[in-house]
Amino acid sequence: MAQTLASVSALLISVAMLVFGHGLQSTLLPLAASKASFSNLAIGVVSSSYFFGLVLGCLAAPHVIMRAGHIRAYAAMVSLMSAAAILHPILVDPISWSIIRIISGFCLAAFYMVVESWLNERATNENRGTVMSIYIVILFGFMMIGQVSISTMNITSFVPFAVASVAVSLAVMPVALTTTTQPAPIALVQFRPIKLYRNSPAALIGTLLVGVANGALWTLAPLYGSQIGLNNNQSAFYAAAIIGGGMLSQWPIGRVSDMIDRRMVLIGIGISTSIVALVIAFLSPTGFYMAAGLAVLIGICSQPGYAIAVAHAFDYADPEDFVETSSGLLLSFGIGSIIGPFTASVLMNQTGPGGLYFMVAAAEIALAGFVFARMFARGALDQDDKYDFEYAATAQVGSFISPEPLDVDADNVIPPEEFPAYEDAIYDPEAPEITEEIIQSDDEKGHQEHEPETEAGSDEDDARVKPGEKPGET
Repeated sequence: MAQTLASVSALLISVAMLVFGHGLQSTLLPLAASKASFSNLAIGVVSSSYFFGLVLGCLAAPHVIMRAGHIRAYAAMVSLMSAAAILHPILVDPISWSIIRIISGFCLAAFYMVVESWLNERATNENRGTVMSIYIVILFGFMMIGQVSISTMNITSFVPFAVASVAVSLAVMPVALTTTTQPAPIALVQFRPIKLYRNSPAALIGTLLVGVANGALWTLAPLYGSQIGLNNNQSAFYAAAIIGGGMLSQWPIGRVSDMIDRRMVLIGIGISTSIVALVIAFLSPTGFYMAAGLAVLIGICSQPGYAIAVAHAFDYADPEDFVETSSGLLLSFGIGSIIGPFTASVLMNQTGPGGLYFMVAAAEIALAGFVFARMFARGALDQDDKYDFEYAATAQVGSFISPEPLDVDADNVIPPEEFPAYEDAIYDPEAPEITEEIIQSDDEKGHQEHEPETEAGSDEDDARVKPGEKPGET
């Protein structure tokens, strides 16, 4: 286990740096936009744009990785995300910020794909759950640290944007300098919503509605805090409290779902979240401690919804369909997250800050109602036929993670006919490391170039990995 963690330590350090910058931006932007006199509707559009970019990244980022390989794709996307972050204080208008957030969402989707496919390949069946759980804890933990770090900065200055950009920029270094062999380019899976719906309607519609609610909470919570009278520092802690509440409840609620019908757990999540949301909307707390306490409570109730829905879908899916199921449900969640912030911002314009929680309550009531109706259409699954809940494999930030390696021979998988990145020697785990001993002088190179080739071909030709051929294949 220690050896496995050591081999991915550079990757985990990069994760910590990048999500710190991402968490800082996610709290900074709504507050800075409000200070810049953006309307609630404009802030909602900017927030939805991030998830629009995330969905685009889910669809297009695999092609970037296949074309360039993990390390090059990672370096390019992280550099682009860093450049986007620093543009916010330079181009201060809603249209520019919306475009920048689309770029950031796209880059972050590629980041998740690279990191999680890399970790999944390095882990074994025995330690995969532990490795991925450590990754998820780092992901959530440093995102929260980034959110609350804004309390030490002046949001009207250039400094927090620069800090976010620097943090993201530094994230490329550990991976760019790593000497470990990167995994082969990821294969593509089809997005078949009709099949997903037939497999588990509650999961597909559930992730969509959870995305509507949670997408709005993640992006507009700082704005809500500032509009109920909290200062910028308190608003940052308010937003982090929602994520913290989700961290506390995700695993326990997941374990409860192992013991009973997961649809009952989804109904409970929908009802409890809607009740807390309505209490917040009508109470409109102005004291920090009461507001933060309610934020933790709604985080506890709402945040496990995606994980339970995905676990429910896994119960009805074949193991070879896990990657397709996970990726498809992420797209459903992303589409819902595009809808959520925009809709909430419209309601906040009409009803005040409480409009955020009126929308969350409506989405969660719809979730509970739909899942309740589905319980009459399909009986509960036998307990022995359910898979154990895996926190790392079903958290929305880790939804690209496959519990088992992808079967490229499965019907639902589309392996590319040609992987240009395979031609890179870095994909060959048996290739020798570059050392001083194998660096030849110009004279030696010239001598070898004039040597006649044997019929069997050169060793270099034999060692090269050909397009469409996995490393080590003959």
